[in-house]
Amino acid sequence: MKPAIVIIGIGEIGGVFARGFLRAGHPVYPVSRNLAMETVAKEVPHPAIVLVAVAEAELHPVLQQVPDSWQNHLALLQNELLPRDWQPYHFSNLTVTSIWFEKKPGQDVKILLPSPAYGPGAHLLSSALQTLAIPTHILTTETELLFELARKNLYILTTNIAGLITGGDVATLWGRHQAFAKRVAKDVLDLQEWLAGTSLPRERLMEGLVAAIQADPQHKCTGRSAPARLERALQLAEEADLEVPVLREIAHR
Repeated sequence: MKPAIVIIGIGEIGGVFARGFLRAGHPVYPVSRNLAMETVAKEVPHPAIVLVAVAEAELHPVLQQVPDSWQNHLALLQNELLPRDWQPYHFSNLTVTSIWFEKKPGQDVKILLPSPAYGPGAHLLSSALQTLAIPTHILTTETELLFELARKNLYILTTNIAGLITGGDVATLWGRHQAFAKRVAKDVLDLQEWLAGTSLPRERLMEGLVAAIQADPQHKCTGRSAPARLERALQLAEEADLEVPVLREIAHR
């Protein structure tokens, strides 16, 4: 039998990975909301991967409680993720993926782009997704990882926040409101650079944003998370002393 996998958070995305790992021959141990991680860690002290598949707001409470025996086996996949989110914990052998597929209740997986993965467990994540015909690609440097995380953040934040004003899908946003979307994207990139602590390749990131829009033109701009994303962005902008005038204008409106 192949090595065990632990998945913390069995929502829609966690369920996709669970299915992929099972198809690849790995036993999967879920950690649900009402089950303590320490309890599972006693049964599975050295899994191949501990995939943290909780929502963005739940990430840090989970990371603060990860049992010692799991800390060298973690894999993260959240949106709005950057190195500053895991660096304070001093985990080693960390695996990170930026997922470009979505899974909603009652619907099959919808793929936008290949999902990049980086770290010692990247090939394991990739092989699991490939059993479900979900495309992936392996990153080899931390610079590539930072770009991919920033690209996903740019897409999510720009379309969600701009969509609070425009509504509709991403093709309409870019086709009819491109100047406005670019102003939102500039504020988002200002914030991403501060969070990353380094300059980012803005032109290439904007090209990546356009590629993601073209990959699924009918993708809705906003969902339930959009107002919370704007609120988090503004809180971080206050901390960074950034102007982000368009984000503030949207919040005011």
